[in-house]
Amino acid sequence: MDLNYFIDNYREAFGENTGLPLAFWYSDHAVADTEKSGGCMFKSVAQARKGLPVSLNAQNIGCGGGKFYCGFTPMPPFVPEFVSLKERYKESPELVKHMIEKLNVPQAVGPYLNFTRVDNLNSLDGVEGLLFLASPDVLSGLVTWASFDLKEEDAVCSLFGSGCSNVVTQAVVENRKGGYRTFIGFFDPSVRPYFESNILSFTVPLSRFRVMYDTMRRSCLFEAHAWSLIRDRIIKDKA
Repeated sequence: MDLNYFIDNYREAFGENTGLPLAFWYSDHAVADTEKSGGCMFKSVAQARKGLPVSLNAQNIGCGGGKFYCGFTPMPPFVPEFVSLKERYKESPELVKHMIEKLNVPQAVGPYLNFTRVDNLNSLDGVEGLLFLASPDVLSGLVTWASFDLKEEDAVCSLFGSGCSNVVTQAVVENRKGGYRTFIGFFDPSVRPYFESNILSFTVPLSRFRVMYDTMRRSCLFEAHAWSLIRDRIIKDKA
């Protein structure tokens, strides 16, 4: 895959001022010196939107859930009770445990989880997935593109979970089995304060992106009247 070709196509489809996706991957060495932040790990990841690489690990992620969902630690014993009784995101700790058991969080394959904009990379070798931070109009194009060549009804999924599980865990699980599903997220109230009110996450595992890379220009994102109207509105909104 030619990243410059993708970036040119993406900017043509969504407008020059629409933010590029962030790639994320594990490594043995950090690509950036990232300070520890208390609470949600997306406080740090937000910096990557500005073109600043971020390297997270078990030491600088300040949230126990974030360390777990990124595969750096076993599940902290307090998580089911915290999610249910403190955050009140599930009715009971048992429901939280069931969700986590079904998710089957994989272990990290390196001590660092890195995020950077795709224009900082020369290739996607070793990348687990791409994170798009999308407004409703951008998301409509991404969802339609992701569904373009598939008959499966779950080409695009929205599953209950934390922001980090929506982005990292689900993409890693899907990528490592060579799957096709993509994921809408950031419905977690704990992650929303760190992004604009009109932004959701759309995560594409690399296993799926390798196919979408070739279908992009055949989809509605090019030479389709309806999308041209939306694209014009995206460009106007970004101006």
